[in-house]
Amino acid sequence: MPRRRGRASLSVTWPLIRALRRERFDGSVDFASNDRGAILSLLIGAKHRLGWDERGGFIGRKLFYNQRVVAEENFPHESLRLVRLLSGWQIPPSASLEAEIHADTSLADAAGKILLGEQAVICHVASSQQKKEWPLKYWAEFHGLATAGGCRVVFTTARGEREAALMAELKKLAPEAVILPQISELPLFLAVLARAGIFISGDTGPLHFAAGLGVPTISLFGPTSPSRWAPMGARHQVLTGGRCDCDGNSAVCCAARHCLAEILPAQVLTAMGKVLGKH
Repeated sequence: MPRRRGRASLSVTWPLIRALRRERFDGSVDFASNDRGAILSLLIGAKHRLGWDERGGFIGRKLFYNQRVVAEENFPHESLRLVRLLSGWQIPPSASLEAEIHADTSLADAAGKILLGEQAVICHVASSQQKKEWPLKYWAEFHGLATAGGCRVVFTTARGEREAALMAELKKLAPEAVILPQISELPLFLAVLARAGIFISGDTGPLHFAAGLGVPTISLFGPTSPSRWAPMGARHQVLTGGRCDCDGNSAVCCAARHCLAEILPAQVLTAMGKVLGKH
């Protein structure tokens, strides 16, 4: 589904909605339960439509679901909150709530050519919100420390002009750094991540992709809560910066000192040593 705010993109979404309607699903569950999700839940045409019973949204939004669960506050982790919604169908939580996804094995050779081997430390620099990004100078310093310790470090980023500019600036700070090409196909990107020895990034989508693929991760948290959003499981290390003074609705850092700047490259190197020691 296209996700550009303020645009319906009916030429793209309607064929997909029609295809879903043809499946004649018995049930659909909308974990977000926002206005857009409520409309799609109704249009898909499932007999049982499960969503959150929350205030807000357009008038009548609740009527688009015929089964609702009252949202509760203060869940320790987002995964636990989402599992709560499934109680509307009497589905109990599993013993483990760790994410699990699988890469397309047919893309392993192509991924190997991009990564040039296995077990590299993949560092993902960019995020959709700039305030979640570790300073570039710290990435450059970490590269030097890890490389001196015998680790092979490579860098990835998202697609876009700003992200490409970040990589160009990083290359100036660390001329020897290996920067992987931008990958436009998600299945191929997942295949590359699956070959990593460790994945390091801020709180961003690829962090959770890597965790779901079974790759040990080191996550750098500052503006968001690690207790709610960090990957679950013993193979993941979390480092937390200083207090974030930014507006919760701001995508860029508004503070005099960036909270993530409190996490030093030497700390990330130490965390990496702990991960390697366990695996």
